[in-house]
Amino acid sequence: MEEGLKEKTGKSLQEWIDIVKPKGFQKHGEMVKYLKEKHGFTHGYANFVALKTRETDAGSIDDSDLISTQYKGKEQLKQVYDKLLGIVEQFGSDVEVVPKKANVSLRAARQFALIQPSTKTRIDLGLKFDDAPENDRILDSGPFGTMCTNRVILTSPDEVDEDLAGVLKEAYRQSSKE
Repeated sequence: MEEGLKEKTGKSLQEWIDIVKPKGFQKHGEMVKYLKEKHGFTHGYANFVALKTRETDAGSIDDSDLISTQYKGKEQLKQVYDKLLGIVEQFGSDVEVVPKKANVSLRAARQFALIQPSTKTRIDLGLKFDDAPENDRILDSGPFGTMCTNRVILTSPDEVDEDLAGVLKEAYRQSSKE
């Protein structure tokens, strides 16, 4: 995100922090709105700068540590995660990858997917749809409750195929309509 920010805006993360901090925004949403409306940011970049400015993001903790912790004792599932990220990174510069303690949120205008190594042998890929496509792999939201509308259970990197890439792309597309 940081490299893309400089490329897209011509300013570094620190330059944007120096622009935003003196404005005295108290709320994250105010900062995001300002960056989007006054500087033409996409939601992903505005959110990134706001989180870094407030130092409240998971990225202020080393993201690789969060990922390592998630896959400790589940190393065989890390390949599934890596393949999913490889697909999502091709969607657009507005995609935000947000590692958390137990999962990784994928966002554009809103969260469209959640990657969670739920057991030692299973990743639950949560998906958020306005209208879920017909597909026998797409289940109800299960452990995600209202955070996602559906999920796909993955146990092997081989299951991350073109069909699943299409499902992920549709969740992204629907989230980007906002």
